[in-house]
Amino acid sequence: MENRSNENNLLILHEDNHIIVINKRCGDIVQGDKTGDTPLLNHVKKYIKLKYKKPGDVFLGTVHRIDRPTSGAIIFAKTSKALARLNKMLVDKEIKKTYWAIVKNKPKKDNGTIISWLKKNPKNNKSTSNFDYGPNNRSNISCLSPYITHGVVSELEIIKKLDNYYLLKINLKTGRHHQIRCQLSSIGSPIKGDLKYGAKRSNKNGGINLHSRKLEFIHPVSKKNIKLTTPTPIDPVWNSCL
Repeated sequence: MENRSNENNLLILHEDNHIIVINKRCGDIVQGDKTGDTPLLNHVKKYIKLKYKKPGDVFLGTVHRIDRPTSGAIIFAKTSKALARLNKMLVDKEIKKTYWAIVKNKPKKDNGTIISWLKKNPKNNKSTSNFDYGPNNRSNISCLSPYITHGVVSELEIIKKLDNYYLLKINLKTGRHHQIRCQLSSIGSPIKGDLKYGAKRSNKNGGINLHSRKLEFIHPVSKKNIKLTTPTPIDPVWNSCL
């Protein structure tokens, strides 16, 4: 596993001719938004342009996104061939994502699967998780407009008891807007620092204790198996997880 810094202060987990994987810091935005802050995408483009002395615009495709207050592994494609193949792999659920989350309230079960219907409200950029909708209750879906509704699945496991918190491992079976944040809140275990989804206190750095810990996928061009484990942010609570 690589984890090197550079002139753009990026934490690079892996880089080759077709892809680059970054350990995103909490607070970084992946792509531009209404804040006008420089996105991670642009920083990576600048790094590539300088390192390889590329003239003109640098091609870089966003394969997936991570919420601004979340940290961890994120993949960018350096070629159009890699981007097209990775996008298909994402749709086909061939990219395995494992997250770590720190919560104050212990989930009722030490491990299990959370299955719910996710409703996104674009007005406040927030989702809600409802366990009452499903294949046997589809008549209720029509009342959710103008929300966007999806069935979502997450596998959850308590992997460590900390002094005042619990460390959870979450394997994503689907990937939707605020899926982990919303589902953990819905079972009474909001993520530390996540005020939007029920945490009582914010973190000093403005982030939340949700981290994209592991990625596993077949390289879109070389076909090699890529396995990456991402270092957690440096702070006392994350440090106690290791």
